[in-house]
Amino acid sequence: MTRRITAYLRTPSPDMASACELTFMDRAPIDMELAVRQHQSYADALHHAGADVIMFPALEGHPDCAFIEDTLLCLPEIVIAMRLGVASREAEGGATVGELGLDRESASIEAPGTLEGGDILRVGKRLYVGLSSRSNRAGIDQLKALVGCFGYDVVAVPMTKALHLKTAVTCVAPGVIVGNRQWVDPSIFSPMQFVDIADTEPFAGNVLLVDRTAIMPIAHSRTAEIVANLVDAIVLVDVSEFAKAEAGVTCLSVVDQ
Repeated sequence: MTRRITAYLRTPSPDMASACELTFMDRAPIDMELAVRQHQSYADALHHAGADVIMFPALEGHPDCAFIEDTLLCLPEIVIAMRLGVASREAEGGATVGELGLDRESASIEAPGTLEGGDILRVGKRLYVGLSSRSNRAGIDQLKALVGCFGYDVVAVPMTKALHLKTAVTCVAPGVIVGNRQWVDPSIFSPMQFVDIADTEPFAGNVLLVDRTAIMPIAHSRTAEIVANLVDAIVLVDVSEFAKAEAGVTCLSVVDQ
C-alpha cells in the first residue's frame, strides 16, 4: 500500500507585512492580498504534486505563522515540536503539534535549546542541521538524543550567510544536493553530488520536493532548468511576497512523506 503524502499549511497572518522577523534582509512592502492568493496557488501546486493538503488557521499575534516548516520535524517515527529562535515565535511549535493529531510519538525541544525546521535537511537516515542564528548547539544536541534511537545521525552545519540551512541547500534526488556554495561548504555533503544553482539566483537552493516533483519559485527559472534534469516534473509558483519575508518554498509547508 502506497503511503499517502500529507502537506500541512497555515494561513498567513495579516500582520506578516508589518511585523515579520527579518535577519539578512531589509523590510520591503508586502501586498497581503497578493500573498493570500499566492499561498492558495502554492497549496494547489502541492495538491497537483500528489499531496493531501491540510490548512490550519493563522495564529493570532504570530506574524510569521505561515512559515510552518520551522515549527516541527515530522519523521515517520516521531514528531518533534521546535523551540524557535526568536521570542515572537516561541509558542508556534507546540501549537502546531497539538493540531496535527498524528498517531506517533511526540517530543519537544526545550530551553535553552533552539531549533527551527528550516535548518533541518533530511537525507535518508541523516539529518543535516544548520548551526545558525535560529538554531543553537543545545537544540542540535537535544535533537541527536531524540532521534538517535531511531537510527538517525545528525550532522551540524555552520551557517553564517543565510537564515537557515535550507535557504542554501536542499535534496532534489537520491544522492543529489542543489545549493549555493557561497553560503555553505559543499564538502559537508560528500560523497553526494552537489549541483550548483544559477549564479544570478542566490536563493534558488531552496527547492521543495514532493515525491519526484520539484516545486520552485518562478523567479528561479534558470535553476529550474538545471533541476528539471534531476526530477520527474517541476511546478513553478509565484511566492514573491513571501520572499520579502525571507521565506522560500519549503518554509510554507510541512510535508509528511
